[in-house]
Amino acid sequence: MEELINRLKSGTYTKDDLVSALNIPDEEKFMPLFNLSEQICEEYFGKGVFIRGIIEYSNKCRKNCNYCGIRRDNEKVLRYLIKPEEIYKVAEKLKAQGVMTLVLQGGEDAESDPMLLDVIKQIRTKYEMAITISIGERPFEVYKQFKEAGADRFLLRIETTNPVLFKALHPDDDLEYRKKCLLWLKELGYQVGTGIMTGLPGQTMEMIAGDLLYFKELQPAMLGIGPFLPHEDTPLGNEKPKELFLTLKVLALIRIMLKNVNLPATTAMGTLDKDGRKKAMMYGANVFMPNYTPAPYRESYLLYDNKICVKEDCSNLCAGGIIKSAGKFVAQGRGDYKSF
Repeated sequence: MEELINRLKSGTYTKDDLVSALNIPDEEKFMPLFNLSEQICEEYFGKGVFIRGIIEYSNKCRKNCNYCGIRRDNEKVLRYLIKPEEIYKVAEKLKAQGVMTLVLQGGEDAESDPMLLDVIKQIRTKYEMAITISIGERPFEVYKQFKEAGADRFLLRIETTNPVLFKALHPDDDLEYRKKCLLWLKELGYQVGTGIMTGLPGQTMEMIAGDLLYFKELQPAMLGIGPFLPHEDTPLGNEKPKELFLTLKVLALIRIMLKNVNLPATTAMGTLDKDGRKKAMMYGANVFMPNYTPAPYRESYLLYDNKICVKEDCSNLCAGGIIKSAGKFVAQGRGDYKSF
């Protein structure tokens, strides 16, 4: 273990080293790596955790991803598009609470792009906050329009870099095009976020190690790591999720490899384990993303079953309590990515 830790610290690790770390069987044996991850996190971010407020502004989607509850063919979903005025009310609330990042997340629906472009322009004019968008794949020129409108950050999760597994998850998509989109976003000057699911059906530790090496090459500003959780109305609805431990191992290894990357304690972690987000912040996460979607829409944006904070008010106050329970505090400011 000591030799493995030294190679990880020095950056001289191999893919086999990452596989060995991922195969460590229990939390006690992995604890030296958890401790190293948190040590690095505190070196770069102290004990501060940045809050990003999410609005799930639309669940309309043209894609048919086999794990996703808002996939195109799920006719049970009540589709919606939130009106701009409702988004502005949330932005006002975020500003009043001192939250300096708004995340606009939706299904892949190009028809709503004109509305979203106008919303971004209005928020950029009225509020001093960072704007993150997560809207899927688009042509280069469309990404450029959103950047010029005022979007600062873009989250486009790759979910897996293994071609066979990617196609099994995304029957409509092409892995190489997804990678090209991420490079376009970097070229345009976005702070780019991506990420994977852990515990996917058919996923191996070798595949995850390959994902980690891809992230090392890409050097994203943010990585969202979440466990696979099934949704009953999808082709993967009968699959079972893995333990949170695997997700935490991946998160810790990313912190060790990409020391200054922003790592959120994701909602999916809290859904799988009631203390999941707390544990993530104890082992290297430095971002918390509470759901500020207006209540009437939340039950229609279920990517997986039993999602937490759908009926509850998980606002800044709730987030602050969870952050404090992890021995951290709410950091001030936008929390922009900084290269060191």
